Amino acid sequence: MNIAVLFGGISTERNVSITGGRAVIEALRSKGHNVLPVDPAFGAEIHLAEDVIANPANYPSFDELKQYETKKIIECINSDAFNDIDVAFIVLHGKYGEDGRIQSLLEIRGVPYTGSGVKASAMGMDKNASKMLFLAAGIPTPPWVLVRPQDYDNYEFFKEIRSELGDELVVKPNNQGSSIGVTIIEDGNLDEIFNAVRLASEYSKNVLVEKFIDGREITVGIIGEEALPIIEIIPEEGFYDYKHKYSKGHTVYECPAEISEDISDFAQSLAVSSYISLGCSGFARADFRLNDEGQPFLMEINTIPGFTTTSLVPMAAKEVGIDFPDLCEKIIQLALE
Repeated sequence: MNIAVLFGGISTERNVSITGGRAVIEALRSKGHNVLPVDPAFGAEIHLAEDVIANPANYPSFDELKQYETKKIIECINSDAFNDIDVAFIVLHGKYGEDGRIQSLLEIRGVPYTGSGVKASAMGMDKNASKMLFLAAGIPTPPWVLVRPQDYDNYEFFKEIRSELGDELVVKPNNQGSSIGVTIIEDGNLDEIFNAVRLASEYSKNVLVEKFIDGREITVGIIGEEALPIIEIIPEEGFYDYKHKYSKGHTVYECPAEISEDISDFAQSLAVSSYISLGCSGFARADFRLNDEGQPFLMEINTIPGFTTTSLVPMAAKEVGIDFPDLCEKIIQLALE
């Protein structure tokens, strides 16, 4: 089969995407497929992607990303390289990769692709929009307030948020992944909220302020509409930020998580419900916090979760006997179906 693996891209998650893309390329080639590495950042110069590598422990600065033009993405998908492609395996994260834009270009070009479609991808990337869908579907999600640009300096608004949500808060960009731009507020300090909103606004036009749920962090991978074993995420300190996600030795992962069967079943059911309510397809990952009573609260759903051999969805798939190359092939089969 002729498979284009799309990775890299022009978002702040470029380096993570490159690492995942290299793993998928190797896995599919081990299965005998004809694999074409494609980095949309290079436009129609497809050959440049073959040898690109990156260190996922760091993410590119805005200055580094300025060298890439958005029109290159259109040139890439419109190039002759896609004439004989049977399916595109998308390992792009963040803006222009996970938000429905690359998916729309592939649909216009008539190339099947892995993962969710345009609408689900766009909704999944928009935390505010997806949380409204989760509430409508009866899926518990932490209370939140959306902060728009006109309120970035509004201390009175911050006081109202603190009064509504409490002193312990999570401030995050509305459409950014990998915990980039995220701040945990412990005591409701207004200056800290101001600084956190300013930081998050560097990565997203709108900022989400969410009630912090104290407790355990778990995640549920989904393949098709089936939930994989639950993984508990235990960072060595603080919260599961970019460093803990992509630097070895800073986080412990327990798979399957040591939680009661009824809580496990409930969390898996909520994960599948969120997947369906958002209109996802192929695969995804739902992230939860468990409070002290064992109640799962859905934080978000990732329509293109990390996809190296040691990432969370492959880790959970391995627990049920699906190795990484077979998982890649299964996701391709779902795309073609």
